[in-house]
Amino acid sequence: MSVIGDFTVPAASFALADALASHPETRIEADRQATHSPREVFPFLWVTGGDLDAFESAFRDAPAVETVSVAERTDDAAMFRIVWDEPFQELIHDMIDHHASILEASASEDTWSLRLRFAEERMVSSFREHFEETGRRFEVRSLWHPSDPHQREYGLTAEQYDALATAVRAGYFDVPRGASATELGERLDISGNAASQRVRRGSATLVRNALLLDEEAEGT
Repeated sequence: MSVIGDFTVPAASFALADALASHPETRIEADRQATHSPREVFPFLWVTGGDLDAFESAFRDAPAVETVSVAERTDDAAMFRIVWDEPFQELIHDMIDHHASILEASASEDTWSLRLRFAEERMVSSFREHFEETGRRFEVRSLWHPSDPHQREYGLTAEQYDALATAVRAGYFDVPRGASATELGERLDISGNAASQRVRRGSATLVRNALLLDEEAEGT
């Protein structure tokens, strides 16, 4: 049975340590809905909080970043298009080679938080042991088996399922809307932008796996 784990890793052992340290009020979240080739990793990052222009400058000076451009921009958030340097791409591919499927990634201050899926629980230990040998410590915050039947049936991550269920209960989908994205984020203990992105990803997964199966079958 597969297992999902929440891990933390110091930014100094991962990426963007200096940029995050100089902007402690800033939060980063990888946009996992973006389509990209297997050779690309985390091509789009959402940034919220603090001085976005100043953080963009810090972004450009980060050792792991080759190029950066603004893909989208609002008053309180920006999506950056990133091309990472080869060592960071090799780190991500090494994680994948050691059986970790990266479901979500975010960072603030001096720490990255990662949600990883493994096909078997024993793979978690070998994953941690490998990276401890390389000087990178992935700390486990929690592990669980995705046992909810709806989660398994429709391919939702635990966070996507929780976000969609919370959004329905809060009236987020009602007309008129009973809760804003900011209020939904407060219920989920994340930013309003992150809550909106999570609901979008979960909704896309739910529709794809619940409503479009026949269409995909006809196209095969």
